[in-house]
Amino acid sequence: MNELLAAYRHLSNNHAQIEASTVCGCCHCVRLFKPQEIVGWTGLTVETFNDPRAIAAQTAMCPHCGSEAVLGDGCGLAVNGHLLARMNEAWFQATQIRRTTVKA
Repeated sequence: MNELLAAYRHLSNNHAQIEASTVCGCCHCVRLFKPQEIVGWTGLTVETFNDPRAIAAQTAMCPHCGSEAVLGDGCGLAVNGHLLARMNEAWFQATQIRRTTVKA
């Protein structure tokens, strides 16, 4: 699978992955930061505030720009400026990623 598509899958419902990370980055503003800097999470409601499954399904918000485009190295990928810049180009610029097809 394309590395960018694999990384994209870790941008939402990523609370557990962020908790297991030592470095995080935002593919919107292309900044690196520690997971402890994250103070905003989306996905909880008043009804689900104490539900462990809902807590685990939260999505991190970037502490610098507020975007829900945070990736942590707990996902198994090396989170660095190069990867974040590539993701920014793919999802926030005009570039499109196409799956490769095998020709017979």
